[in-house]
Amino acid sequence: MSQVCYLTTFDNPYNPHTDFLQWFLFDVEKGYNSCGYLDRIARTSEGLSDEENKKEIERAIDEIIKYDFRNIYKKIKISVQDDEDEDENNKNSA
Repeated sequence: MSQVCYLTTFDNPYNPHTDFLQWFLFDVEKGYNSCGYLDRIARTSEGLSDEENKKEIERAIDEIIKYDFRNIYKKIKISVQDDEDEDENNKNSA
């Protein structure tokens, strides 16, 4: 069992882990572009391990929330089975 962190907004009714497409469409429609924002802040790399990249993403999410003067962002932590993590990695490399 491991934890995965997501950046979302308080007004987004969709779960980015289970309903990513609906979550993403809502996010973009509102003009938040949270994925792009997170991508600009997180210093991930192919040279880092998956665990190191996860930690960096969580660090970036915490930084975004720390400087969120509009108070619109929140962090979601979801526990996932390790084999589910493996499935996600396989999808991303295909």
